[in-house]
Amino acid sequence: MKLFVWRHNRKFHSYSMINEPNVHQDLYTDAVAIVAAETLERALELLAAQEKGWLVEDIRRLIPKVFNCDHEGIIFEDVRGS
Repeated sequence: MKLFVWRHNRKFHSYSMINEPNVHQDLYTDAVAIVAAETLERALELLAAQEKGWLVEDIRRLIPKVFNCDHEGIIFEDVRGS
């Protein structure tokens, strides 16, 4: 089993970034998805299946961080603002 972590930040999004992916149907500044699955394709299927607004075709454009669940490690840290 692996954990797939996607994070997309649009804090500085502008019209000059016309090819920037839009990973969720809602207006967002920061989007994070963490999925446990055996493969990348299965992780994307699980995101799509829950029908919560994730735009899987754009998520495919991002390279996820992938963690194997067979050893210890830091999975997620978050610092916002400044």
